[in-house]
Amino acid sequence: MPRLTLDVTVETLRLAETFRISGRAIDSADVIVVTLDDGTHRGRGEAAGVYYMGDDIPHMLAMLDLTRPAIEAHPTRTELRAILPAGGARNAVDAALWDIEAQRSGKPVWQLASLEEPSPLRTTFTIGADDPKRMAAKATAHAQARSIKIKLTGDLDLDVARVTAIRAARPDMWLGVDANQGFAINELDSLLAAMVDAKVSLIEQPLPRGQEAALEGLDSPIPLAADESALTLDDVAGLVGRFDVFNIKLDKCGGLTEGLMIADAARQAGLGVMVGCMVGSSLAMAPAFLLGQVCDLVDLDAPLFLARDHVPAVAYNGGLLHCDRAVWGG
Repeated sequence: MPRLTLDVTVETLRLAETFRISGRAIDSADVIVVTLDDGTHRGRGEAAGVYYMGDDIPHMLAMLDLTRPAIEAHPTRTELRAILPAGGARNAVDAALWDIEAQRSGKPVWQLASLEEPSPLRTTFTIGADDPKRMAAKATAHAQARSIKIKLTGDLDLDVARVTAIRAARPDMWLGVDANQGFAINELDSLLAAMVDAKVSLIEQPLPRGQEAALEGLDSPIPLAADESALTLDDVAGLVGRFDVFNIKLDKCGGLTEGLMIADAARQAGLGVMVGCMVGSSLAMAPAFLLGQVCDLVDLDAPLFLARDHVPAVAYNGGLLHCDRAVWGG
C-alpha cells in the first residue's frame, strides 16, 4: 500500500437556530475533517467527538498528531482500532480509509462492507426542548416527518407538557423522547406513566451514565435506548437486562468499522439497534447512513439544523433520508 498524507482541518458548523437539550444549548459545533491522500485518491471523514467524554477538538487534534506516523503508514481499518481509541479522531480516519479504498477499488463502500445496496431510510426528525406550544408548532411544520424525537430537559411537568402538546398536534406520528440523562431513578415511574399516556414508542437515556444498574430488571412498558451509556463494542454485554436498544453513534464507537461490529453483537445479545449522530454535516451522515441499513431505528437528521451544509448533500424527502454515493464512499 502507498503511504498516505494526513491532513486535518477544523470547521465550524453553525446552526440555523439554537438547539436545546438537557443541560445544554447549542448554536454551533466545531468538527474535524480528515483527508487521507495517496497521491492519486483522497478519502475524507468528519467527526464532532463526544463532548460529555472530553473528546473535544483539542483532544482529537492531539490524538491525530500523536498517531500521525502510524496513520500515514496506511493501516488497515482493523489495525486502526489498535492505533486510536474509540472516539471522534478514529471515526474521521476510519471514514477516510473506507472512502479512499472505495475510490481505489472502484467499489462503493456498501459493497466493501458486504452490505446490500442501500435504500432510503426513515429517520426521526428531532425537536429541541422549548415552550410546548412552539414545539407543537414545529411538529406540525415538519409535515413530511413520519417519526419525531423530542428532546427533554429533566423538568418532569414541563417535559410532560411538551410531549402532550406534540402528541395532540401529530396524533399519527411515531414519537420518541430523549432525556439526555436528565432524570433521577425516583422520577422514572412518573415519566413512564406519562409517556405511555402519550403513546411514546421509545425513551432514550433517562438516567445519567454510570447509573445503569438502577435499571436492572425494570419491566418498562416502553423500550429504553442506551445512548450515553452505550459507547463501544465493550458496552454491549452490560446493557442486557437494563436497556432494550443500543444507540450507535460513529463518534462514540470510533467509526463505521466498529459500528457494524456493534450492530452484529447487539443483535446476538438480544438488543435492538439504533443509529444516531452528533451535530454534523452530510459528510458525517453518509457512513452512518450505511450503518442505518442494518438498524431498527434511524436518527440522522443533523444536517437539517445547519445554516449551511456540505455539497453534495444528503436529502430528506417524505420523511426519508437519501444519500447518494457522490456524498461519500463512492
